[in-house]
Amino acid sequence: MKAFALQGSFGLDALRPMDLPEPKPGPGQIVLRMKAASLNFRDLLMAKGLYNPKLSLPLVPLSDGVGEVIGVGEGVTRVKAGDRVCPIFHQRWIDGEISRAKTKGALGGELPGVLSEQVLLDQEGVVAVPPHLTDEEAATLPCAAVTAWNALFAASHLKAGDTVLVQGTGGVSIFALQLARLAGARVIVTSSSDEKLERARSLGASETINYRTTPDWDTQALSLTGGAGVDHVIEVGGAGTIARSLRAVRLGGRVSLIGVLSGGAPELNLFPFLMKQIRAQGIFVGSRAMFEDLSRAIAASGLRPVVDRVFPFTEIRQALDHMASGGHFGKIALRF
Repeated sequence: MKAFALQGSFGLDALRPMDLPEPKPGPGQIVLRMKAASLNFRDLLMAKGLYNPKLSLPLVPLSDGVGEVIGVGEGVTRVKAGDRVCPIFHQRWIDGEISRAKTKGALGGELPGVLSEQVLLDQEGVVAVPPHLTDEEAATLPCAAVTAWNALFAASHLKAGDTVLVQGTGGVSIFALQLARLAGARVIVTSSSDEKLERARSLGASETINYRTTPDWDTQALSLTGGAGVDHVIEVGGAGTIARSLRAVRLGGRVSLIGVLSGGAPELNLFPFLMKQIRAQGIFVGSRAMFEDLSRAIAASGLRPVVDRVFPFTEIRQALDHMASGGHFGKIALRF
């Protein structure tokens, strides 16, 4: 079978095709024929050697995808041949609180990823996907959608009428916009592109802020909430945005720390946490149980993920270059 792997070294030029033997399922295992995959910023960092340069090579990257079950091992009861399922990101985080042991089985890192025509998994590490989604749409769910769900509903308790500030228009941010609107929340979206902000409004954003023309977007967010501040910030920028997020959130509000697109080592003023009683939470994707809750919500609502562009899986380099350009809106998918 065909796969792509980082071979010999890290770097986009080291991501090359290779032939691998077709996997055979053992007890409790299944084999998926991959239908589609999607990219996360982690995949770009991983390929460049910036995520975890100590990982063993060769490494098949990517964690997110959808496939059809084509093989089942002895004792498999959760799925059957022909089922369409997504792998979960943390293969050992089934339910309950996160732990070190549960995070030691991430696909496309400690475990081989899904950039392969066939993938071998434990039966516990997959979730059935809503039937109304295309393969490319379903492939976007395991990281970005679960992360947004965890931030808004599992690690927090978003209520109808709350105000959520969403940074940017990448995968997690667009899912956060869609899911927050599904719950009846008001959503403010920031971006440097007026065109992307217009698209965000078409998805239900109540207000938008162009942070290039309005660099003090935190002040604008305060103004839009009558000076009170927003209830929840989806923080994906990191060092370059966290200080403004702390100013934009209300007293007793919540900041979900998800990404580090602008860096990860700010000189952080801790006084806002104290004086405003801000609750900050780091979000590292989520459990299978969260994914299952998310899938039920998507199936019941008919929500459709936003897919920016679809590449053949053989054009993984071009897809990663597109992600690096920052021009995408929503998710980038690969078709097998």
